[in-house]
Amino acid sequence: MEFSNIEVLQLPDITNLTFKKIHKDYLKVLIATTILTFLVLFIGLYVLDIYVEKIGSYEYLNFIYFLLGGLFIISLTWIYIGFSRRKYALREKDITYKSGVLIKTITTVPFSRIQHVEINEAPTSRLFKLASLDVFTAGDSSNDLVIKGIKKEEALKIKEFINQQING
Repeated sequence: MEFSNIEVLQLPDITNLTFKKIHKDYLKVLIATTILTFLVLFIGLYVLDIYVEKIGSYEYLNFIYFLLGGLFIISLTWIYIGFSRRKYALREKDITYKSGVLIKTITTVPFSRIQHVEINEAPTSRLFKLASLDVFTAGDSSNDLVIKGIKKEEALKIKEFINQQING
């Protein structure tokens, strides 16, 4: 048997892929989750404010309120900018997902490496009939590709398509 290693002269152009955007309702999910998280933090700070007031004054509490408010605004801005960059593409032999604001990532998983696919629904996403598609490959216990914010019906169709490709 003779070994050969042929040079690749033409690379596939992934920039020409037609990416599909994440469903717009997922932005509402992200914003609602962020608002709930910061609401809990503000309530916790308010309770701390009331408790500290009984003991004495805390001179940095207003600064912490301001800092928390600033982080809230930055988080919402980051979510809004990052949301438009979340896209996926399904092709005949693989699935690709790209995301990122400062650090942009493009992940492509060939169907030949996929072990199984799961569909997950978080409580907030379920309100909008959205799901996430989790793709697991061989040799690792964690998911290798997660696409959040897909309509549940579409996620089921993608899962079925991938399963058909895997099983022949």
